[in-house]
Amino acid sequence: MAEVTFLNRQALFLRPDPARVIVRPFKPATEPRDLNPTDKTRANHIVDRVLALEPDAAARLLADVLENFQGRHRNLLKIFDDRAMEMEDALKSHSQFTSLQRQLVGAYFLHEYSFEAAALFNPSIVTHPDQTGAPAGGCRFILSLRAVGEGHISSLTFRTGIIAVDGAVTVDPIGRLATVPEIKSRSTGPDGETVEVSFDAAEDISERVIFPMTASQSNGIEDARFVEFRDNGKTIYYATYTAYSGVSIRSELLETTDFVSFKFSPLGGTAARNKGMALFPRKIGGRYAMIARQDNENLYLIYSDDLRKWDGGVAILKPEYPWEFVQIGNCGSPIELDEGWLLLTHGVGPVRKYSIGAVLLDKADPAKVLARSREPLVRPEPSEREGYVPNVVYTCGAIRQNDQIILPYAVSDTFSNFATIKILALMDAMH
Repeated sequence: MAEVTFLNRQALFLRPDPARVIVRPFKPATEPRDLNPTDKTRANHIVDRVLALEPDAAARLLADVLENFQGRHRNLLKIFDDRAMEMEDALKSHSQFTSLQRQLVGAYFLHEYSFEAAALFNPSIVTHPDQTGAPAGGCRFILSLRAVGEGHISSLTFRTGIIAVDGAVTVDPIGRLATVPEIKSRSTGPDGETVEVSFDAAEDISERVIFPMTASQSNGIEDARFVEFRDNGKTIYYATYTAYSGVSIRSELLETTDFVSFKFSPLGGTAARNKGMALFPRKIGGRYAMIARQDNENLYLIYSDDLRKWDGGVAILKPEYPWEFVQIGNCGSPIELDEGWLLLTHGVGPVRKYSIGAVLLDKADPAKVLARSREPLVRPEPSEREGYVPNVVYTCGAIRQNDQIILPYAVSDTFSNFATIKILALMDAMH
């Protein structure tokens, strides 16, 4: 294959850090099915043991727990109280609790989880809603990343940084701690559960971790494709992502205006039963538009009048070149250029080697393919072939900055890096 010469890798590696932890509920193992309803459960036994402690011993134990974990989390006593409140069913059969006893009980039903111990990959990038301090001719950005920890559970985490006028990327230092959001509301509709959450705005965005919150997401919030969507003068950041229950997958929608408060909604329709959906950054002909893969092989264009309902679609891209013979998929939302819609794609070739390519779609009618890269823009370099899943480069979204495309991409489902691509050179390379 011919080598691409206009790609500039920046060697700005974002690697998983097992020292970053959140606190998750601990649930004792399921009781035997033949347990007598009058018998106490394992949770009750744990509570009994806590209540049997002498007051001084309980106070010393709580102080020791705080000393051991306080520097790793914020507001630990509140976290313990909140967990005890969730345990009301296990606590109601016991006598009155002191505040200290409730906090100790809460501590016994929590555990630390290293949410990015295994991988930090499949990034997506958008411009920051707050451009204060951005350099002249450059911008501030927010990067989302898929973090994977024990049990291959995926969550969503963030970084911020700056793109200079020449395309050079720097990533801000990350916060020392990590927190999960407070759930503000839950509601259930015909397509599933909608959840609204919020973080403390005073905490750095790099400390915010969105962990699975619903049954459909229970084993992962995967591959969020963020887009800065503009409609009638308003800007909303949307992200389509794959919700994985451990058994089935579905596409769902995240929305935010400030990356402090988020709303998670299920998507309905036949197209939402699959993964890899990516929303256009504006309406086309007065309708929402989405790129999706419905058959594990080709890419489809879908229109809808309802942002949360997606049916039908027409196949616009099929595997054509050897590096994509197995399947193709999108690598994030289309990017609007003067020449048309730039759609980054991934192709799977021999030995399931993943590479990144590009397609140019007509601006007024994205079903029309104007040009296509015959060779990959990014393919695994020798130094990028080893990892959790070898021979894979992948992205969930890039942005345009001046005359360049800023492309964050994942390496072998393990860590992430950045590259830049000159737009004019890219246009010349496509046929």
